Amino acid sequence: MLLNQFLLLAAVLFCIGVYGVLVRRNGILVLMSIEIILNAVNINLVAFGALRENVGGEVFALFVIAVAAAEVGIGLAIVLLMYRNRRSIDFAEADLLKG
Repeated sequence: MLLNQFLLLAAVLFCIGVYGVLVRRNGILVLMSIEIILNAVNINLVAFGALRENVGGEVFALFVIAVAAAEVGIGLAIVLLMYRNRRSIDFAEADLLKG
């Protein structure tokens, strides 16, 4: 497969993720959109690593996956706390959580 096909796939995934982050207000859907963005970045890293015949892209993609796992853990904890306090996971109401 050509590099252009991987880059086009990553660009489409990135645009879908950005659209989800900007439009959605539900906390879980925003976290899922961020994961789609990170997966688009991983596709780019692996594609350019394969193009240069270097494992650096794959190794860096593993670090991005680890950061994404940590982000999901912290993000879900925040969403659960929002639900406990407000009975809603709508990010439009997140400003009401100020002390």
